[in-house]
Amino acid sequence: MTRPATFRFHVVLPTRSTAAPELPAFVTDVRPALTDPAGRAAVAADLAGLAGALVPFDPGGQESLTVAANVLRRTRHLRVVAGFHAAAATPVYAAKLSASLQRFTAGRLGWRLAVDLDPAVARAQGDFLTGPDRYARAGEFLSVAKGVWHGGPFDFRGDFYEVAAGGFGPPLSEPPFPEVHLSGTSPEALALSRRHADVHVFAEGDDLEALVPELPGLRYGVQLASLDHVEEYARRGVSEFFIRTEDVYHLGEHLKEQALAG
Repeated sequence: MTRPATFRFHVVLPTRSTAAPELPAFVTDVRPALTDPAGRAAVAADLAGLAGALVPFDPGGQESLTVAANVLRRTRHLRVVAGFHAAAATPVYAAKLSASLQRFTAGRLGWRLAVDLDPAVARAQGDFLTGPDRYARAGEFLSVAKGVWHGGPFDFRGDFYEVAAGGFGPPLSEPPFPEVHLSGTSPEALALSRRHADVHVFAEGDDLEALVPELPGLRYGVQLASLDHVEEYARRGVSEFFIRTEDVYHLGEHLKEQALAG
């Protein structure tokens, strides 16, 4: 693999906030910003010139599309990817919600579909689908979402969803469909990415030499525990790097050091 011409950094935003402070009744300044760590980190990333932010799917945290909407409102250039699972909503509703957000935020929203959930987590979310059916449903979810987005009449009959004479008209059909980020290394996950993904996100330690040839034409990402591995993965064809929130504040210094060392 060769190093991509450019690579982009995305900050992984926190999905949980500390409780609002308990103050005496005569105090009126409760400093709501203190309960919005995702918004503060996103503003820092936007000012630092990062390409994007990821609001991960967190079963015990705040709802990712709602957090993404707040982050998009607070930033001007940052592209924001919201992670959620297919059982969270119908694909038609998810598409309509996202089309509305795209209109108001210059098309900066992306999706990261969480498919391979731990069974206990999935059941706690009301989702009892297991095995390869999860990927089959995710494929239908994305097919339906894209189908209604691009106008009508749109008809679909699958194993998990049916739509009769659906589809959005202007202005909902005019913004770009959210950029789709997917992950996983199983045959089902790779097939889903080949069909629907714009970006495939690997985990550190995945065998990129074996997996990348299975995903032609996509951009590749990796979620990093340390900025020290950026150059290594860039040489292996990765262009999208997902970094911890605290690393936003160290990224400029890190890149400067790398440039001086090179």
